[in-house]
Amino acid sequence: MEKRIVILGSGESGVGAAILAQAKGFDVFVSDKGEIKEKYKTVLQEKNIAFEEGSHTEEKILNASEIIKSPGIPDKADLVKKAKAKGIKVISEIEFAGRYTNAKKICITGSNGKTTTTMLTYHILTNAGYNVGLAGNVGKSLAWQVSTENFDYYVIELSSFQLDGMYDFKADIAILLNITPDHLDRYEYKFENYALSKFRIAQNQTADDAFIYCVDDEGIMQYLEKVNPKATRYPFSIKKKIEQDGAYLNENEINININQNPITMTIEQLALQGKHNVYNSMASAIAARLVDVRKENVRESLSDFVNVEHRLEVVATINGIEFINDSKATNINSVWYALESMTKPVVLIMGGVDKGNDYTQLYDLVKSKVKAIVCLGVDNAKLIENFSSVVETMVEAQSMHEAVSYSYKLGKKGDAVLLSPACASFDLFQNYEDRGSQFKSSVRSL
Repeated sequence: MEKRIVILGSGESGVGAAILAQAKGFDVFVSDKGEIKEKYKTVLQEKNIAFEEGSHTEEKILNASEIIKSPGIPDKADLVKKAKAKGIKVISEIEFAGRYTNAKKICITGSNGKTTTTMLTYHILTNAGYNVGLAGNVGKSLAWQVSTENFDYYVIELSSFQLDGMYDFKADIAILLNITPDHLDRYEYKFENYALSKFRIAQNQTADDAFIYCVDDEGIMQYLEKVNPKATRYPFSIKKKIEQDGAYLNENEINININQNPITMTIEQLALQGKHNVYNSMASAIAARLVDVRKENVRESLSDFVNVEHRLEVVATINGIEFINDSKATNINSVWYALESMTKPVVLIMGGVDKGNDYTQLYDLVKSKVKAIVCLGVDNAKLIENFSSVVETMVEAQSMHEAVSYSYKLGKKGDAVLLSPACASFDLFQNYEDRGSQFKSSVRSL
């Protein structure tokens, strides 16, 4: 009997999974509760893959041998529960794709910095001439690439939601950057559940594989021994000397030491500035050295990398005021990192859909660095309650255009206007990219 694969969700990962499943001879059906984007619908039609949109037809779904679901669909969704009750395995696209590739997989997760670290690692390998694909939360769907490309390496960014649907998949090199409370609504509001989800990046690894992690991170260290990854460990730190293979900061010099063959660089030579980016650069460099990228290539790539869009992206300087787009900062920790790296007085644009944020963690940095806050959201009550006693000036804006013009008026020469929202974007924008793009066009029209 032909095995039936049902795919829930028709974005990049869903359509990629459908293409691979069809190529492997499965009976494939794609179901999306919402509308399927035109570009993906065209692909499904061209490949003659059956699909539905606007609803989920249970009888067409619950007869699956296996279900591949989009990371955005929670495990507590009714349909997912029904499938599991029937004994149907529900997996992620990455799990499925992993079955069909022998490429070496460098996998990266963490509450913050994973996109930057993924892009940086990919940049180092590409510059060194490696045959490498970029997948997961960034780049193209892994399944799509496994079906149509022939890469020797993949650099894969993984969210906890993707990791939750992964069982037999194994990373050859796993990077865990940090674990701070985020998305707790999907984890019964228990930090432990979320932390253990992040540690799934090391599951199935053996001593032949590598586990790269930050020893300065409390969240990681709290669970490291409990999980006890079997892989060879490569720690990195900016607080203490690492005696084994790994990386550390000594005054202003980073040391990346693999097989007694160290690379040293000053932090001033790094393309990415700020403490959090020292961590990201160390993690990428260790991974690159573990796949034998030459030291010269690593050094060069760490110093010429251009950061991802919407992550501390300098947009323009207008009348001496620098405008910075950090729309990707959708949690407290990301904002903490952004503020920590600022050297100018800041006008901070923040707000949106609150994910249960504890703003007290930002008080000290806001006190020392922020001169005014522009609240950009449908409901700003929580921000006002938290920060009205911490900063002198707070104003509310109902659109990005309004927020940018307020911040321009509040700033003066030598200041920085920072969009770093700490919240999701869905009240006023389609997503964080839309929010960042609107910020950039508003700045350019000043």
